[in-house]
Amino acid sequence: MLKQSTKTLIFLLLATFNFSFDSADRLSADEKNGWNIIDAIGEPQKREDCGFVEVDGLFYLLGGRGILTVDVFNPATNTWVNKSPTPFEMHHFQAVTYNKEIYVVGGMTGNFPHETPLANIFIYNTKSDTWRQGASIPDSRRRGSAGTAIYKNKIYLIGGIKDGHYDGTVSWMDSYDLLTKKWDSLPDAPHARDHYHATLVNDKIYLAGGRRTSFKTQQVVDLTVPEIDEYDIKNKGWQTLTDRANLPTLRAGCTTVTYKNRLVVLGGESSKQEKSHKEVEALNPKTNIWLSLPALVTGRHDTQALVYKNRLYVVAGSANRGGGPDQQSIEVLKINNYLD
Repeated sequence: MLKQSTKTLIFLLLATFNFSFDSADRLSADEKNGWNIIDAIGEPQKREDCGFVEVDGLFYLLGGRGILTVDVFNPATNTWVNKSPTPFEMHHFQAVTYNKEIYVVGGMTGNFPHETPLANIFIYNTKSDTWRQGASIPDSRRRGSAGTAIYKNKIYLIGGIKDGHYDGTVSWMDSYDLLTKKWDSLPDAPHARDHYHATLVNDKIYLAGGRRTSFKTQQVVDLTVPEIDEYDIKNKGWQTLTDRANLPTLRAGCTTVTYKNRLVVLGGESSKQEKSHKEVEALNPKTNIWLSLPALVTGRHDTQALVYKNRLYVVAGSANRGGGPDQQSIEVLKINNYLD
């Protein structure tokens, strides 16, 4: 039998352990159950067809139809601040970051269905809250709603559509060297697609979701792309993953991020339903196995998601297929609860 002094010591140790465990990075009830709409201070402008990226611990929401402010979210205080507007209307792009600046490449301007591809790269400086015009995009390779990725000082631009929502989806791939300021045309992707986001897993670029938009044939949202294409940057070659890896929920206007070597595809729109998709699905490209994650609180398409400190964030976007009502809420998922 333990002496009373020994029992007391064990009790004190257990109490100390429990206090430390309970006090460390506790999840709210909402986070334990999946996605949580953040009760933020301030608010961004409602929008869709926009970019959303992180720089130095702050989240930048920019672009969309119309001339809108750059809105900055601080996840430490759950606070929004409105910054300067874009110099003109820019939408349908996947924003990327380089040297703490935000790059808009392969987007559009103008109205449906003949939106015009952007002729230049445009760059937002997060420190000075200013925009500048970057390099010209070769005239014969201009398109909007393309996937974009940055790897070792190069921007990769893949897919997209030449004439707004009307016609001209392409499988083109181009790179822009941020050091030499030169464009290079690379091998075409196996599948033409627009209205999707590219993502990097190690030395490979993955294309998931999207469609071949055609207002010309009255098939704006119908021609979704199920296949997952993979580009090996080091070996400069494409392959399409096995049919087993096809996107489980076919959709376009979805956003894709990488977390722990998995592709995570969120939201989107399709001909199957009027409401935007809530589905969140993650692919392990080594096993070609998909995992369903908790569904979004609010279905969204044509926006962008980001990962920060083991949390997945998404904001804005359209709640219904085809556009509107535009959203301004931001929601979060503690993703390491579901992907280890």
